[in-house]
Parts: sequence; C-alpha cells; structure tokens
Amino acid sequence: MLKIHQIFVVKFLTLFIGTIIVSSVISYVSLKSIIIKHSKNHLQNAISVMSINLLDTKNLDILAKEVHDKTGLRVSIINNDGVVIAESNTDKKFMDNHGQRYEVIEANSREYSHIIRYSKTLEVDFLYVAKKFSYAGGDIYIRLSMRLDSVMEDFYTLWSKLIFVFLIILISVYFITKNMSKQVTFDINEITSYLSQISGKNYKAIVKTRYFNEFLHISLLLKNLVKNLDKRDKQKRKYTAKLRLMNKQRNDILSAISHEFKNPIASIIGYAQTIQNDSDMPESIQKKFLGKISSNGEKISKMLDRLALSVKLENGDLSIKNNEFDLKLLCNEVATNLRSKYQNREIIVEADECTIIADITMIELVLINLVDNALKYSSSEVKIIIKDNVVYVEDTGIGIRKEHINRVVSKFYRVDKNSWDNSMGIGLAMVSYILKSLNSSLEIESVFGKGSTFSFSVKEMINEQVEIDS
Repeated sequence: MLKIHQIFVVKFLTLFIGTIIVSSVISYVSLKSIIIKHSKNHLQNAISVMSINLLDTKNLDILAKEVHDKTGLRVSIINNDGVVIAESNTDKKFMDNHGQRYEVIEANSREYSHIIRYSKTLEVDFLYVAKKFSYAGGDIYIRLSMRLDSVMEDFYTLWSKLIFVFLIILISVYFITKNMSKQVTFDINEITSYLSQISGKNYKAIVKTRYFNEFLHISLLLKNLVKNLDKRDKQKRKYTAKLRLMNKQRNDILSAISHEFKNPIASIIGYAQTIQNDSDMPESIQKKFLGKISSNGEKISKMLDRLALSVKLENGDLSIKNNEFDLKLLCNEVATNLRSKYQNREIIVEADECTIIADITMIELVLINLVDNALKYSSSEVKIIIKDNVVYVEDTGIGIRKEHINRVVSKFYRVDKNSWDNSMGIGLAMVSYILKSLNSSLEIESVFGKGSTFSFSVKEMINEQVEIDS
C-alpha cells in the first residue's frame, strides 16, 4: 500500500502529465488549423492577384507558368466544360476532365471553394482553392494548389520545440515533487514518532515539524490533546453539572404546570367548601359560586387540552385537514368572539378578502392565541391586518425586550413569570408549531414600551391544492 507522500507524488505527476498531453493535443489541432487557414488565405490572395491581369492576358499557359515561377504554387485553369486549358506543372493533354472535381463544382456557388485532397500518385495531401471568372466570352476556373507537407514542415519544427520544452518542464516537476516528497516524509516521521511517545505516556515529548504549516497545525492540535488528557476530571464535573441543569429544567416545567393549576383548583375548593359550610346560603349566591366552580373547571380543561395539543404539534402527531375558506371572514369571527371576553377592548380588522387553503381550525387557533396575547399585554386597541398575503396582529402594549424576543416562542417560557393568565407559556409555542406544519413561520417585531407586531405569511397557502380528508 502506498504511503501518503507517495500517493501525493503519483497523483501530482499523473495530473501534470495528463494536463501536458491534453494541452499538447489541443495546441496541435489549433496550430494545424491556423496554418491551414493561413494557407487558404494565401491561395485566395494569389488568385486575386492573378485576376488583375487576367483580361489583358492572351496566353493562359504563360500566365500559369509565371505565377508558378514567382509563388511556387501549382496553377490550373479549367474551362466551363471541365477541360484543363492551362497548367503550370503537368502536361495538360494528359490530364483528366476536371468538371466533376469538388472545388470546381463549389466555385459555381461560392466566391472561393477549397478542399484538402490526398494524391495517390504523390502520396501527400494537397490544398486546392478555386474561383470562377469570366474570360473571352465564357467562364473559366482558376485553381491554385499547394502541398501540405511542405506547409506543415514549419509547424512540425515548432511542435518539436514545444515538446522539448514540455519535457524539460516535466523533468523539473519530477525533481521538485521528489524533493517535496522528502519534506513530507520528514514531517510525517516527526508526528508518528511523537504519537508513539504519547502512547507510551510520555506527555513531555517534543515534536518539531519543519516544512509544512499543515503538519505544524496538526502538531499543535496534538499538544492540545495531551493537555486535555489531564482535564478529564473537569469534563466529568461539567457533565454532572449538565445533568443537574437538565433535572432543574424538568423541575421548572413541572413547577410551572403545578403553579398554573394551583389557582383554579384553589378557587374550586374554596367555593365548594363555602357552599358546604353555609347551608343557609341564598340560592343566587350559590348559583354564582357554582358558576365560578364550573368556570375554573373549564379553565383547567382548556389548559389540559392546550398542553396535549402542544405535545402533539411538537411531535408532529396532529393530522392537518385542509379546506378553502375566506381568511378575512375568519378574522372577523375571531375578533367577535374575543370581544365578548374582553368587553371593554376594541379589536379592529383591516383586511381585503383573502381566500386560502389550509386547516381552518389551526389557523383559527393561531389567530386566537396571537390576538388574546396582544389583548393581555396591552390596554388599547388591537389590530388584525391582512396585507400582501401576510397577516399582522399589532398592539401598542408593553412590548418585549430585545433579549426575550427569540425566547418567547419557547415552551413554558413567559416574560412576566409572576403573573398568572392560564397560559402556562405555551401559546406562542403552539403558534410556532402550527405555522411550521403549514409551511409558514411566526415573525416578531417589538419595541419595549411601545408595542409588538406578530405576523405570518399565507402565500404558500394560496396556491396549495385542496386536500380534503375522507
């Protein structure tokens, strides 16, 4: 199995060689394409120069030979019937009809036609460029060609130089990588030796990495680890303290529940004992006391229901039943019901019609908790606003301090711990759980002493498909 520094060398050299090969292939293809393109332009320019004196030329054979002598290019002039009427390099009498040659046919539809074709006779590729001209009352084709092997000689010379440079770079990289491998090996040996001494309980051992910051960082971490071995007792004490804190939190929760039930139960016992001890109590007072007993019993029942509901919501055990309904109408109903409870308070609904698809019971519970919470902690009007698919519940009450905002949605948490309002501190926690199950979330903005705004978005509830449980 290879060691880490050997893997590093192999991977690095493989990546470098692969990069060289890929870049070599790309540069080879690109340079060859560029050279061929320049050769095409050269032949096209030569044809353009020939066309300047074409009309003044009476002997096309002389023109073909002059161009060949000055440029080294092979010149062929072909008439409209495909017969070669002038040739610079070969006896035109022995040449085949060129009417079906690709470059001649294409010259009828293009300004310049070109093709690379292999010559079986000379066993080499030729680049042909042709153009059609009017001459002596008819059409002729001037075709120039050149051997690509001579054109590519310069390319191969350049390419051999590039290969030489690549080899030099490759050799240099090999020696650099080999040197880096030695440095990596040294630092690894230092660390392994240090670990060996630590395993032998020699906590005073010294490690000195020399070359790489990463290994230096590892050695520092190892030193810290050795120090931490002497702190196990402290960690045990911290763990014990954590268990105590968890027990305290559990006791606080039980204490909060006990405290919230104590007042209504005490009221029930007090009224019941009063009725039992006073047999001559007027019937009107007796009915009043019985009403108080019933009212406090209902409070306890509601508190138990809210606690059970919060547990179901927290565990995700509550099934959601979606229906389509008017959110504005629901806000008005909630406001009307709470006005009967808070008869001297004003609840204002400012909303346009907004039809959503959601569990109407869950949304009603969210609105009741938010509005009831606003009424408890304020003395002026409370507003329910629907704007841009967002529901706002605003009050101008005591507000919430900044340090409490992120904690008020925690279960059993209340800002005013000395007050009793039958809430047990689970109202906002329930709201948070419900909105989360409906793909929304509770947002809280508050300024202490000026008021609070609780809001949630119903945008995701507008486009949902109705799912009615059978």
